[in-house]
Amino acid sequence: MKPHRSLLFSISITILVLLRECSLSTQSQVTTSSSRLIHRFSDEMRGVRALRDGPVVDYSPEEESLSYYRRILDNDVERQKMNVRAQHQLLFPSGGSKTISGGNELGWLHYTYIAVGMPSVSFLVALDTGSDLLWLPCDCVQCAPLSDNDENEYNPSHSSTSKSITCSHELCELGQTCKSPKQPCPYTVNYASADTSSSGSLVEDILHLASDGVNASNTYVRAPIIIGCGKKQSGGYLDGIAPDGVLGLGLGEVSVPSFLAKSGVTRNTFSLCFGESGPGYIYFGDQGLSTQRTTPFLPVDGKYVAYIIGVESFCVGTNCLDQTSFNAQFDSGTTFTFLPDGIYKSVVEEFDRQANAMKTTFEGVPFEHCYSSSSQELPETPSVTIKLSVNNSFLIHDPLYLMNDSQGGIAGFCLAIQSSPNEMGLIGQNFMKGYRLVFDRENLTLGWSRSRCQPLKGEETLGSNASSPISLPTTEQQRAPPNAHAVAPAFAGRTPSKSSAAFMPNLSCLQLLLLLLLFHHLWCKYHSSF
Repeated sequence: MKPHRSLLFSISITILVLLRECSLSTQSQVTTSSSRLIHRFSDEMRGVRALRDGPVVDYSPEEESLSYYRRILDNDVERQKMNVRAQHQLLFPSGGSKTISGGNELGWLHYTYIAVGMPSVSFLVALDTGSDLLWLPCDCVQCAPLSDNDENEYNPSHSSTSKSITCSHELCELGQTCKSPKQPCPYTVNYASADTSSSGSLVEDILHLASDGVNASNTYVRAPIIIGCGKKQSGGYLDGIAPDGVLGLGLGEVSVPSFLAKSGVTRNTFSLCFGESGPGYIYFGDQGLSTQRTTPFLPVDGKYVAYIIGVESFCVGTNCLDQTSFNAQFDSGTTFTFLPDGIYKSVVEEFDRQANAMKTTFEGVPFEHCYSSSSQELPETPSVTIKLSVNNSFLIHDPLYLMNDSQGGIAGFCLAIQSSPNEMGLIGQNFMKGYRLVFDRENLTLGWSRSRCQPLKGEETLGSNASSPISLPTTEQQRAPPNAHAVAPAFAGRTPSKSSAAFMPNLSCLQLLLLLLLFHHLWCKYHSSF
């Protein structure tokens, strides 16, 4: 073995050992620069043979061994990247996971702030599991007034990361209506509420998220998604129910959860939690607790198009009513719950029979079954439970709508359920309160567990300590053929801990690697002259 080849062989073995000992995965504390350093070393290793020997194909056994260890090194780096990828499981809007309840007494939804584009613009969007598209007020022809004077319309021309979606794009549903495949793709979304819609054109842009993975905190993520440039709204949207737009969370390919899952940065699941006192949270990639209860989503005509579950029976108090089986969609974009006519009649009659209160009516309230209160406190009322098809019970924590008097006491209450002529029911936000709801799109199940709806992790540390943003694959890159390998996103390393004791071992590893790389560079430069 020639001395310089022996030395190269020894250096490669030493660096391989150092990589394993230093553990340059997210379990270490090495920053982004050290990750780039490893890739630079890997690239130099690939060029060493051409620099030294030229285009020779008959390699010595030692070179074959070196090639073998280089392959191990490259595979190890890829495995480390995959480990990081597996641990980036929780994502939330870059401003925080918190959701807030807003609206009037008879029509509220939950909202969260999202940041879009470069430079980023903030929007307070309604969370809607009953639709797919994220749309924002944009180049408005007919929009509601914005929720805050500090907010802005979304303007694609002001964002350096925006791209037009043309009619030839595979996700352009109205492409066949276009005169030219190169013109901007139009969209129209019609909602269940009467005459409520949003229309405009589709664009691609960046959604800013933050990662709170197990071993990768304080990392920002830039996720390319498709956005509806909402030029014209109608119905309830003109009344201000979603002045800054709607974040569609449905099963469609244009929904944010779908794009995040395709990029590979997080699991194909998300959770919502709506607190009984108002605030809640949203997390992408949340699989919930191992102890949570679950029920399967149901297809429609063989396709999974919405978060539909099967209800075996509706229970009031301890009485589970006969012939109250129906399917229902979990729709966070609906304030109150709607039951099919026949089911509704059975439920309200049984509640009326068990309620220890006198029936009354309240002006301006859409509920038919209301009751007066003899005191300023809520009287005891029967519980409301939906028994699901897999013999799980889902207790409703807030089935009532309270009427307050001028002194702030309780003047009465209504059973906050409405009748629907449709065969399918709608489970609205009032039935979702107090639960951590997991929409598991991988396993096509709904999970739930009792929760106070506090943040799942210490995201209050986000801010100045956040690492460089991660840029995910564009929506075009995500459109790989069925047999093609997925495009793996780039990952930043974890921000170093404030604990010097935890950081020093990794600093030593980095110093050793730098010294070895410097020696390697000088060795290559010296031998390239011969």
